[in-house]
Amino acid sequence: KDVTVTPAIFNGTLYFTSWNGYIYAAKASDGSLIWEKNLGHLTGLNATGLITNANWTVSRSTPTIAGDLLIVGIYGPAVVIAVERSTGDLVWSTQLSTNVFGLSLFYVGTSSLEEGLSVQQCCTFRGSFFKLNATNGAVLWETFMLPENGGKTGGYAGAAIWGSSPCIDKIRSHVYIATGNLYSAPLRIQQCQEQQNNETLGNNSSSIIDKCIEPENHSNSIMALDLDSGKIKWYRQLGGYDVWFFACNNLSTPNCPPGPNPDADFSEAPMMLTINDVNQTKRDVVVAVQKSGFAWALDRNNGALVWFTVSNYEAGPGGLGGGGMWGSATDERSVYTNIANSQKKNFTIKPSENISITGGWVAMEAHSGNVLWSTADPSNATASGPVTVANGVVFGGSTSSQGPLYAMNAKTGKILWSHDTGATIYGGVSVRNGCIHLGNGYKVFVGFARNYTAGKSLYTFCV
Repeated sequence: KDVTVTPAIFNGTLYFTSWNGYIYAAKASDGSLIWEKNLGHLTGLNATGLITNANWTVSRSTPTIAGDLLIVGIYGPAVVIAVERSTGDLVWSTQLSTNVFGLSLFYVGTSSLEEGLSVQQCCTFRGSFFKLNATNGAVLWETFMLPENGGKTGGYAGAAIWGSSPCIDKIRSHVYIATGNLYSAPLRIQQCQEQQNNETLGNNSSSIIDKCIEPENHSNSIMALDLDSGKIKWYRQLGGYDVWFFACNNLSTPNCPPGPNPDADFSEAPMMLTINDVNQTKRDVVVAVQKSGFAWALDRNNGALVWFTVSNYEAGPGGLGGGGMWGSATDERSVYTNIANSQKKNFTIKPSENISITGGWVAMEAHSGNVLWSTADPSNATASGPVTVANGVVFGGSTSSQGPLYAMNAKTGKILWSHDTGATIYGGVSVRNGCIHLGNGYKVFVGFARNYTAGKSLYTFCV
């Protein structure tokens, strides 16, 4: 039922989780089952009770291969488990924090479903990032994204780390992460924003905007942490004031914090690549695309801004469901991203300048961020799953009920071929030995309910 993870591949075996509460190992050659394990039975953990159509213990994480182990995060409570790669038997289980409901792998980021609380209850969760011992699951360090709030409402809350897996820079001893929006902010910050909203901003308003962003507020940020200690080496806040949770999606709701509240999370980790800058000097950068539809490139040494998509030339329109979602891709010549266009805004297709209100896919120059091409989803749906690029082909799936997978020319965006899988595609494509692998289906809802369709298949296409 409903496979939305990008399958992991090792030694001819696919490893993946499903929204039916299982983790699987299957042969990549023919899809035959090697083993399956029910995560609830395996761990003894209870379901969150907050996910429609999935009232059992689940994981929405791609398993990470660590020698003879698979390491995977449980989607509430915040637990990481390791199982034997050959059998699926449990080796260790580590509880990260209480009242936290989501995470990544190895170097592990936490997220929360507190965004679903009422105005009176929201919020106390603070996003944090962990380093675990892969052998036994022991916590080696934890770094918080926000100042201490004492576990009480009225302070900073939010800054979840919930997108794709972080990337590791062994040369600099950095791990790069990106964070989400605030759920709540102290009264002084809300008052600051109210004052700003009442002011008439001039052409240069950056100094006014920055007044409401305190140095320890690492929401909507790209960051580098030290691999060994977890110390923050550099950070860049790229979302401004952004306090959002479901109960206050309508700002007229009483007792909600002031806007704007664009919900402009980073829903993916940064990618590492090396570019030739404007001076034709090689430069190591990280790139991430935001739910706002903006893409950012930062210097890996210090977080200095290298380029970003600006004005009317953002990669594509943002929205509560993206913008960029779950993971972009690169071949170091270009950066490729999906644009979900969850709110059906006008999406300018390049280079034709035609307007679409569907989702789609975009290619940008890796050295400048300039948009090279964009392709609208022919099925007129959102394009919410991560993208993959390999051998000059970009792969992206559609949330349409027919579940089309599209293969696009990486240079032009022209669709080379497509295949209807029969159910919404919300996950990504794995590539190995001339074959691609992906799952379909997404009928569970975390957040806004959408007209997606259930599936139960894992597909393989080979050349």
